[in-house]
Amino acid sequence: MREPTRRFVLLVAEDNEGDRRLTQEALADNPLDLDLRFVEDGQQLLDYLRHQGTYSDPQNSPHPGLILLDLHMPRKNGHEALREIKSDATLRDIPVVVLTTSQEPADLWQSFDFGITHFMAKPLDSVALANLIEEFGAYFRRQHR
Repeated sequence: MREPTRRFVLLVAEDNEGDRRLTQEALADNPLDLDLRFVEDGQQLLDYLRHQGTYSDPQNSPHPGLILLDLHMPRKNGHEALREIKSDATLRDIPVVVLTTSQEPADLWQSFDFGITHFMAKPLDSVALANLIEEFGAYFRRQHR
């Protein structure tokens, strides 16, 4: 008997509801069987990854294959969460792509110092953001065939 195929879990850490909705809409037509999950800040991201609090059931918070991370979030920002992820032996191998509106070179360099996989500038225009997410989905499809 064949084991069921596990869906690829994409975990998005984004505090802006509009950006979360655009991400969901842009990836809706992705032919990959994505399991798209959202958290709203760095603390929720760490709780999800460590199965703490509302994310204590691993069935409801499956291990992500990729994290899409905003840097500027409340409670615990993306850099703080990223530092903890990359210093945790059980989490450090999860690829992290930073998607942020920040134009600060320090944010870019600090993110790479912490071990991100890729850095993408988030457009301020919703149409451009949707296009970027769709391009990301197309790239993702090519990489995971």
